[in-house]
Amino acid sequence: MTRASLVFVVLVWACGPGSKGGPTMNNHVANDPPVTNATGSTVVSTDILAREPLANSAQVKHILISWSDLADAFQGHIDPRAAKRSKADAEEAVKQILTQLEGGGDFDKIMKAISEDHGSAASGKPFTVTPDAQLVIEFRQLSLRLKIGEYGVCQSDYGFHIIKRFE
Repeated sequence: MTRASLVFVVLVWACGPGSKGGPTMNNHVANDPPVTNATGSTVVSTDILAREPLANSAQVKHILISWSDLADAFQGHIDPRAAKRSKADAEEAVKQILTQLEGGGDFDKIMKAISEDHGSAASGKPFTVTPDAQLVIEFRQLSLRLKIGEYGVCQSDYGFHIIKRFE
């Protein structure tokens, strides 16, 4: 490794994730492994997260399912359904939603009825996701790896996101 390469790697590492000049959207540098399921959850789409990104921009909608241990992330505004739920209960809810979707359920109808992200559920508008979008990294990572029409699950500090790519 040349001195210039070493300096670049050190600078990238020092900037941290999400910083200009920091790690890529993949959140790794050089030959580090791709993003994987560090959450230990059985519902996270590890197969999709293991892919390389398919796009630099995607239009997605999501269903948020949270649980009581994450209440601090919502700064006092956690959904009452989530406030009563454990992580295991949230995983079970996600499995039920995925079963509905696999059975031909309408994503928009399910989102409006169930999502604990009230803003996106009410508006029904998709998010534009890019590598530098102001969204949690897990959301960006999954969104940019989905094929059009495909959905998957990631976990963030806010809960489980069931994300479907529309464009």
